[in-house]
Amino acid sequence: MGIIMSRSANKKALEARRPGRPEGQTNLSEGILDAAEVLFAERGYAGTTLRQVAEQLDVNPAMVAYYFKNKDNLFREVVTRRGYAISAERMERLATLKARGGYDVRDLVAAFIEPAAALWSDAQGRAFLRLHARLHMEPAELSFELRRMVHNESTHAYANAFAELLPDAPLRKVYQRVTLLVGAYLYAFSGTSRLGELLVEGEETPMYDLLETTISFGTAGMYGPRP
Repeated sequence: MGIIMSRSANKKALEARRPGRPEGQTNLSEGILDAAEVLFAERGYAGTTLRQVAEQLDVNPAMVAYYFKNKDNLFREVVTRRGYAISAERMERLATLKARGGYDVRDLVAAFIEPAAALWSDAQGRAFLRLHARLHMEPAELSFELRRMVHNESTHAYANAFAELLPDAPLRKVYQRVTLLVGAYLYAFSGTSRLGELLVEGEETPMYDLLETTISFGTAGMYGPRP
């Protein structure tokens, strides 16, 4: 959480030093991030321009450049804004489990998945999940760096925690399973799956109890093959 506060404080300090900051635009940077999040999720990095972002807010494209300079910086801020928050919450949940003691694989899977799955509750959060799910299709020099920056600490921490509970599984297998766990929850909650299409008309909403199903699925996957 300290990382997020530090980034936020640095950004505010930088903006405060900039000359000619327009009055009444204190929330514009967040609006830009929200608009860009949706466009990046729908059109990808290559298909989104600063002008398109500006048009969503009915502002001059120079205003977007004023806050973020270029598309690379804007994309980075969009990904890290929620990405760091998800990772921070995962670390907090892991610390709580360790302090409590007596947790199992299912507890770890739930603590890992829930911070991201919770974003499904609103349209803006769903846009981030779509963006996150397609991050592997974005320029490698950008997407790999962002994933390392945002997720490496929490992913390693959870993999080590899983390894402690699964002493018979080689560390290689643990990381394979964690990677598949990430793929499963992103596919389930990004809105890109065919679940709604496959369900017949009149059945329950495809999102009903999906989190519970995903946690159960991920738990079984982390245990691996049973004798």
